[in-house]
Formats: sequence, structure tokens, C-alpha cells
Amino acid sequence: MSNDLLKSIISDIEKKIDTIDSTPWVENVGEVFYLWDWIAKVSGLTNVSYNELVEFDSGWVWVALNLEDHYVWVVVLSGFNKIKEWEKVKAAWKTLEVPVWNWLIGRVVDALWNPLDGLWEVSSTEKYPIERVATWVMARKSVHEPMETGIKAIDALVPIGRGQRELIIWDRQTGKTQVAIDTILNQKGSGVKCIYVAIWQKEWKVARVVEELRKRWAMDYTIVVSAWASDPASMQYLAPYAWCAMWEYFMFNWQHALIIYDDLSKQANAYREMSLLLRRPPGREAYPWDVFYLHSRLLERASKLNDQLGAWSLTALPIIETQWWDVSAYVPTNVISITDGQIFLESDLFNSGQKPAINVWLSVSRVWWAAQIKAMKKVSGTLKLDLAQFRELAAFSQFASDLDAFTRSQLERGKRMMELLKQWVFEPVSVPKQVCSIYAWAKWFLDELEVNQIKKFESDLYLSLDEEKTILETVRDKKELTEEAETKLKDLLWKLLDLLKNNNH
Repeated sequence: MSNDLLKSIISDIEKKIDTIDSTPWVENVGEVFYLWDWIAKVSGLTNVSYNELVEFDSGWVWVALNLEDHYVWVVVLSGFNKIKEWEKVKAAWKTLEVPVWNWLIGRVVDALWNPLDGLWEVSSTEKYPIERVATWVMARKSVHEPMETGIKAIDALVPIGRGQRELIIWDRQTGKTQVAIDTILNQKGSGVKCIYVAIWQKEWKVARVVEELRKRWAMDYTIVVSAWASDPASMQYLAPYAWCAMWEYFMFNWQHALIIYDDLSKQANAYREMSLLLRRPPGREAYPWDVFYLHSRLLERASKLNDQLGAWSLTALPIIETQWWDVSAYVPTNVISITDGQIFLESDLFNSGQKPAINVWLSVSRVWWAAQIKAMKKVSGTLKLDLAQFRELAAFSQFASDLDAFTRSQLERGKRMMELLKQWVFEPVSVPKQVCSIYAWAKWFLDELEVNQIKKFESDLYLSLDEEKTILETVRDKKELTEEAETKLKDLLWKLLDLLKNNNH
């Protein structure tokens, strides 16, 4: 072998040696030494961080939530029955992310994107983290666009704006879920994408909601997420965060989005269960100290972006269930302080047949008229005050034997307004039609009718407005009731009154 060839071989060997990375790869590996109720205690994970994923040899993934000196507590998301003690665990060096894409619309899935509707598996190359810092203040603008619910008592008296956080609260069986579902139905054709997150709900209830949405073609713009009552507490805790990421995906991809959390009191209960199993010290009502942060970091992600970012919005309608009207409990007071307004549903109103059972005297929206069109402001300006006076007079009249004529007229007007605020389920009313019906009350047209004739008159009014489309088109396009449209509406109302009177005779 010649010297030149030998030198060439030695040079190649030296170059390869120089390019070898001799830095050792160190894996953060531990072992499971305790398993109990979807919780694992792991030793040896020295460099894991809060909310970081950990992977097991069996392939399952968990989340680290408690970091202590000598061990880490991790929470199971799936595959608890497949994990064994002394199994190897290693850090994944990433936080939990979920796939996001538009093709999820129309699907029913769980918190980890597993399909519950029997269709194909969900997969996407684009992912969003479930935990994200809320949009900072300078990237936002004030809420000024209405998020129309199709419910007269809300759109007229407690208006919701796009980008707002409006709480729906009261005891069980008062129609809270129905208000949320009607709001979803009313978004048809508006371009708003909807997500309904069911937490700790029974399977039959979620199936019924999905069926009603399908029958009314609302699944064309809706995603339903379910963390059933039979699911572990970790899934019920995770579901709102996971789908808030999908919600943000819509906003950052130039769309308006609405998300409904049904309900966050169940998520707080699941978080309390997890915290007690993680040996965290309990506080008031056995909730951990950070239960306020549990909901604040979720709801503060609702926002209205400024014009430079496209002016898109995320609107949140969280639901909280109270126990025996106790709004002073820990979780209700926490969420009330986070949100921009509350819609109170009253058991007595519900039981008396006033549905939706919205207490318009206690309910409030902190954006108020900023989320209403001019036409609605015009016809409903004094409505809340009038109804408050009616409530006081109705309570007083129960103990009074003789009332003057003015008081009786106020009571009669209030009864007609309460009747007008009633709505059938799954039948949201467009805002232009609401404006026309409330106008009829405000201008004394309904005073000539009996209370039991109000719903018939309202139904005839809506049918006539569908035929005489110029009134609705004016309110929808110009956002106000012009003099010409008001004149046409008055003529229409007189005709309907005459027709109704003649039919009765």
C-alpha cells in the first residue's frame, strides 16, 4: 500500500472521528411505585415540569401535575388499566397538544379527540397547546357586535356581545342547557362556529342534544365534545381546555367562534377530586386554593381582537349549577367575578310556566347597549324598568284588596309583556322579528288583547312579517327602524288586531 493511499485512509478516519457527537444523551427516566384511581406516583423524574407529558413503556401518556422533592404525581388520561407498578416512565419534553382543523365540524368527540359518533378517527398535522396565555390587552378592542341568541328576554334585556363571557346560572332543571342550545341554533347563517362542551353529562342527554342539533342542521357549524359522567375526573378537567384550543384556532383563522361549557361547576368538582387524590391541601368547601385560577385562565381567553388582527372574536357562555339558590357558594362567586355578566334562571318562574325562566331583574350584561342594534335600543329602552315595576306591583297586589286604575293598567301591561317573553324550545326568534313584537307592546297595541291571545297574535305577526319582507330587511340591513318601516309596521299591527277581533266575534 502506497504512502499516499495510507495517508488518505488515515485522513478519512480522522474526519469521521471529528464529526462524531460524543455528547451522551441523557433521558429523564423514572418508575411507577404507586397507582390509585387514575393517579400515579413516579420516582426518578428529576427534570420534569408542571403540565408536561410523561410516556410509559406501555405507550400511554399522562400529565405531570404535582412536583415534589423525590417524586412526581401524574394524572392518567387514558389506559389506566394497562399501567403496572414499577413500569418505566420517561419525560416527553412537551406539553399536551391537541389536533385542530375545520373538518372536525359536525363531529362528536371526547376530550382527547377520540370519536364518539362512530365515524373515522381524528388526525391533523396542525396542533395547538391546551394551555395558552390569554390574548393581551393591546391586541383586543371593546365588545360592540351583538351575539344574537334568538331569545327575546336576552337580546332585549341582557344583550350579549361577540367576545363576551356571559354566565348562565341557577339550580338544576331550570332550562340552562336549553338557553345554550337555542343560542347555537340561532347562529345558522351567521358564520359563527359553535362548540358545545358537555362535562359530567349523561350519555342519553348528550345524544338528545346532538339529535336536536342534527334535525335542525345546526351540526353543520357545531362540534360537540363530551366528557361523560362515567369518564375519569381527568377527562372532565381536561375537556374545556382542550376545546378552548380548537376555539382559538377558529379565531386565529379568521372566523367568529362561540363555546358553551355545560357546566363548569362539574369541572370544578372533577378538579377537586383530582386535587384530593394528589394530596393537595383542601380549602373552602374542600376545593384547592387554585380553583379560581382553574376557571379564570380558561374564560379570560375569550376576546374580541382589534382591527389590525382582523376583529374576530371568541365568545364564552359558561354554565354554573347552584344548590338551592346558593349563589354565594365558592365556585359560583368565583365565576361571577370572572365573567362580564350573568343570566339568572329562576326555579319559581320555570315551575310557573315562564320559559325560558330568565329572571330579567337580576340578570345583567356589562356591555349592555354596546351589544344591541339601534332598533332594539329604541323599542326596549324602558323595558327592564317597566318589568321591575311590574314585579313589585305584582308582589304588592297579592295583599291589596283595592287597586287604582293606573296600577291595574300597569299590572295588565306587565302580564302581556311576560307572556310575550315566553318562547317554545328550539325556536329562536331573529332580532328583527323581536324588534317588531316588542314594538307592538311598547306602543300599546297588545293592551287591546287578552293575555291568552298574545301568542296567537305573535305567531300571526311573524307570518305576516315573512310575507312583508321590507320591514325585516330594513331592520336587518340598516340596524334601525326607519320612519317608513315604522309606518308599515303600524299598519300591519292594526290589520292583525282587526282580524283577530273579527275572528273572535
